[in-house]
Amino acid sequence: MKASIEDVARQAGVSTATVSRAFSRPDMVSAKTRAKVMEAAQQLDFSVSRMAGILKSGRSHRVALLVGSSKLDWFTSRIIEGLNEVLRSAGYDLVIQPIGDAGAREEFFDELPVRGNADAVIVSSFAITPAEIRRLNTTRIPLIGINTASQGFTASVGIDDKAGIRLIVRHLTTLGHRNLLYLYETFDATMGFSSHNRVTGFLEACSELDGVTGQTMDMQAGDDPVDAALTALLARDDAPTALCFHQDSLAIPLFFRLRQCGMAIPTDLSVTGFDNSTFSGEVGLTTVRQKPYDMAVAAARKALDLIEGRTLDQPHEIFPVQLLVRDSTAAPRVRG
Repeated sequence: MKASIEDVARQAGVSTATVSRAFSRPDMVSAKTRAKVMEAAQQLDFSVSRMAGILKSGRSHRVALLVGSSKLDWFTSRIIEGLNEVLRSAGYDLVIQPIGDAGAREEFFDELPVRGNADAVIVSSFAITPAEIRRLNTTRIPLIGINTASQGFTASVGIDDKAGIRLIVRHLTTLGHRNLLYLYETFDATMGFSSHNRVTGFLEACSELDGVTGQTMDMQAGDDPVDAALTALLARDDAPTALCFHQDSLAIPLFFRLRQCGMAIPTDLSVTGFDNSTFSGEVGLTTVRQKPYDMAVAAARKALDLIEGRTLDQPHEIFPVQLLVRDSTAAPRVRG
């Protein structure tokens, strides 16, 4: 990561304005302070030419990424990798802003227009309100969404979550499953996560098929998904023959605990996930593949084009999903 003007200010123990003056108006800064700034810049390998470019263009050369959680999960990690791949080579810093609660959210949307410290804002996976969009639009900077259902973005990339879960439902029902259960963690209603479309898509897909029962079960954050799944299986007289998990990370632990209950995948129970995240291939989990890295690369390129004032050929882009059939699904066992 290239050092930013904020990094230099922090290292030197001064404000960013002082760093700016040390480069652009050294006569306005004491010799002692300027020496500290220059020493910090040298230690951090901060480019003087980059500073000059920032001053000349009036840009911060920073892009803000808003994520809906303080946890760095598989999806967000791949998003960060993809954004950095493009932005770093273009001389931009990526600033990650977790929006995990109402306070952090309000602070960001209130202060960004005042500070003007980003050249573009990228929002990953959660919805922002029309009022927040209007607030950001006062900055006249591009607003790009990644897997977000909100309207009003300058540009966006994402997948069709409903199309992805329909692939799962059709695969399982083609195998002969008629009783399906979908498990997911309870969503924060204020965040409006786009992946909630998987839940509604599951119910819609099941309702369209004769003789198919689709039920959902939500888990509280922090609940053990394996315990929740086993409870659902053992508590029902008409137990589901297939479990559909909202994401791979909820499904994978089941592979290691189900045998303790005398059950096997897929002989006794078919299991699916969503994402094709880390270890899903290793355990043989049938899932839907999405490519957050590729989406992030596209989002970063759109952001740079918009910053430079270029017109986008395809402002809003839907990326394809793909069903990956592995060893965790099979025809339901005939129960005598």
